[in-house]
Amino acid sequence: MAVKVGNVEFYAGPENVGGPDDLEATIVNFIDATEKRLEIAVQELESKPIAEAIIRARQRKVLVKLVIEQSYLRTERSKEDPWSVGGKNEDNRTIHDAILRSNIDVKVDYNASIFHQKFIVRDRKSVLTGSTNFTPTGTHHNLNHLVIVHDEKVAKIYAREFKEISQGKFGKRNEGHDPHPPLVTVSNVPIKVLFAPDHAPEMEIMKQMIKARKRIDFAIFTFSKSSGIDDTMLRLLDLDLPIRGAFDGGQGFKDWAPLLDIAAKGADLHSVKKTASIGKLHHKLMVLDDEVVIAGSFNYTGPANQLNDENIIILGDLNTTSTAEKAAQKELATFARKEIDRIIQSHGKPVSRS
Repeated sequence: MAVKVGNVEFYAGPENVGGPDDLEATIVNFIDATEKRLEIAVQELESKPIAEAIIRARQRKVLVKLVIEQSYLRTERSKEDPWSVGGKNEDNRTIHDAILRSNIDVKVDYNASIFHQKFIVRDRKSVLTGSTNFTPTGTHHNLNHLVIVHDEKVAKIYAREFKEISQGKFGKRNEGHDPHPPLVTVSNVPIKVLFAPDHAPEMEIMKQMIKARKRIDFAIFTFSKSSGIDDTMLRLLDLDLPIRGAFDGGQGFKDWAPLLDIAAKGADLHSVKKTASIGKLHHKLMVLDDEVVIAGSFNYTGPANQLNDENIIILGDLNTTSTAEKAAQKELATFARKEIDRIIQSHGKPVSRS
């Protein structure tokens, strides 16, 4: 089951493939608790139960605003009969129509690259984010996580970002760069939120990694040499810092991926391949010294840092001297680390270091 440290919650799944939590039910329950306002920024909306929860909220007179990626509504090629239904992504179009028929304000993104967000702001008091797309695959087959924070200051950070997204002010259309959001402490957990491309999350992840003194554990979908994170790992391996990780087997062995180089330097890496029940290892998850968790939508690639619309949420601070904060953040990190361990033990295949 999920770990809950006061007003900070961390979920991992899917439950039906051995994970501790039902990700779809978590999202639905979060939406169903809305009283006045929902702001949803998500790459893809294909899950009918999640869409039904959004529509239920609107039927309760909740103000609902939604931004999604256009790519999942279009066909790859023009159909001879565009009035006929069917084809790839038809479920997305059907849900999109139902959303419009429910008098919900829905916009498709303006980003020429990838609109990769996955977050909900509820009543300007709570936020749900993570790696999970709102799709049957994302919630039932891909290995993913969710973070929920109940705090008005954190909600305000995401709400401000949603406002900019809905106005098209991101990616190449960004008209300015926002300052880094402030560090917020919630239930003794220091929390830092960053958005790409404004806040260069890649640099923040590298800075956090350099603070590690005991170990780094990660689970990542895609990881490219265009990221600087691989160079940081290689340097830390030179300093004998243990690094252990799991990666998606469909991505990690590409020519542009650095994982074989990292394994050759001594990292303990494990490939997770697609099976009849598991789709992808889709996490974007890192744990530092079993104390700090880096989560969110951000893959370790150059385009994710420079072009896509993304977010990361950092739970904890390795520099804290507070006993209460250390205990709170360690509880979250222990849960995330156990999930990485479970993935490696249940689904991982060791990568040769030679």
